[in-house]
Amino acid sequence: MEHLKYPVGRFSFPVSHEADQLVSWKETIITFHDRLEDVVSGMTTEQLDTAYRPEGWTARQVIHHIADSHSHALIRFKWSLTEDKPTIKPYIESKYAMLADYSLPIDSALWILKGLHVKWAHIMQQMTDSDWEKGYFHPETDRFFSLYDAAALYSWHCRHHLEHIKLCLIKI
Repeated sequence: MEHLKYPVGRFSFPVSHEADQLVSWKETIITFHDRLEDVVSGMTTEQLDTAYRPEGWTARQVIHHIADSHSHALIRFKWSLTEDKPTIKPYIESKYAMLADYSLPIDSALWILKGLHVKWAHIMQQMTDSDWEKGYFHPETDRFFSLYDAAALYSWHCRHHLEHIKLCLIKI
C-alpha cells in the first residue's frame, strides 16, 4: 500500500541548499501544468472517478486538490516575500475534497492551475538568493519552511500527485 500512497516516495527536506536542486524544483513547478494536461487529456469520466488506491481520492479529487494546494502555495510564497516569517493558516485537505466543487469538471481546476503556475513561475524566476531563505511558519508541523524548502516540497507534490493520476489510468 505504501507504493500506492507514495508512488515517488515520501517527501524529505533538503539537507543543503544547492543551486542545481533549486533549478530542478523550479522547472518541475513551472512545467507542471503542461505535464498534468498531457496526462489528463482524454481521460474518461470513469477514469476521473477512479481512486488511485483503496480509500484514496479519485483522479478528479486529486486534480481539484492540486489547484487548492497550489493556490495556498502561491499565497504562502507571497506572504513570505512581503512579511517577516508569517504564520500560515493550514486547511483540512480531506474536508476540502468532500466539498461540491470537487465534483466539477476538471477544466475548472486546470484553468486555475494554468494561471496560478504562470504567476508562481514568474515570481520564482525573479527571486534573489536571499529571497529563497525567507519563508513561513507552519503551525501544524511546528516548523519554519524556507522558500527553498517549499520549492522542494511543491516539486515533490507535483510529481507525487501526477503519479497518483497515472495510477487511475491503469486501474481501468
